[in-house]
Amino acid sequence: MIRKAVLPVAGFGTRCLPASKAIPKEMITIVDKPVIQYVVQEAVKAGIKEIVLVTHSSKSAIENHFDKHFELETQLEAKGKKELLDELRNIIPDDVSIISVRQPEALGLGHAILCARPVIGDDAPFAVLLPDVLVDDEGMTRNDLGGMIDAYDQTGAAQIMVQNVPAEVAYKYGIVALEGETPEAGKSEKITGMVEKPETGTEPSTLAVIGRYLLPGSIFPVLAETRPGAGNEIQLTDAIDTLRSKQDVAAYRMEGETFDCGHQLGYLEATLSFARRHPKYGEGFRELLKRYQSEA
Repeated sequence: MIRKAVLPVAGFGTRCLPASKAIPKEMITIVDKPVIQYVVQEAVKAGIKEIVLVTHSSKSAIENHFDKHFELETQLEAKGKKELLDELRNIIPDDVSIISVRQPEALGLGHAILCARPVIGDDAPFAVLLPDVLVDDEGMTRNDLGGMIDAYDQTGAAQIMVQNVPAEVAYKYGIVALEGETPEAGKSEKITGMVEKPETGTEPSTLAVIGRYLLPGSIFPVLAETRPGAGNEIQLTDAIDTLRSKQDVAAYRMEGETFDCGHQLGYLEATLSFARRHPKYGEGFRELLKRYQSEA
């Protein structure tokens, strides 16, 4: 069972400026929780017990969010605000550990993951979750990350989560090439390669990589030998391409829905989706939507 996950959160989030100037982009809220909390809770729901944050000196707010705040909790308890106190104490379960490691330089996603090597080790498989993407599992008994873990356990193949996208927008994404047919949602198929932002009409499929990976620990020595690629950065896709020569890598077609929170419209869309069904604010939010629709 895969119990460890790496979350690379060291980036400056320039696409989210000016909101991300003074606070990490991962701490921008969707309704009443920062986006990083949704991502961590997704991992925990899939059975992950160790969360490794690959971070930067400017991102201490993320670490603080998952740490105990004794003074605040004492104040809430004294004022009888039990509901808020319970929310703070249950951000993550007691049996889940949050570990931080630093990425000293912005040398790419592959380098960020390599920074977690001393914590993960070369023998244990692990998950990678990019915090720019929220994966919604509404109505599902098992989330997509859990499905990927099951696929890894059954086949031993590294897994890359993909989402079917319209052909006319495939040029915006990293697209996988498959050995066989496009898998059903919740299933995986061996890949033969990945193409980053293909020219329209040349895409090998319409399955786009969306920021969730299950990788063997053996990816670390591959990353250590991977030379800088696009943007003069160490690219995870280059390392995965090398890994394919040694073992199978499969594309797992997700069942849920994704929201790209790397830019403002993605945050707004995620807010609309999560707010309309929020247990506390959903009813009031739906009334607000009706009001603004009538005024449009």
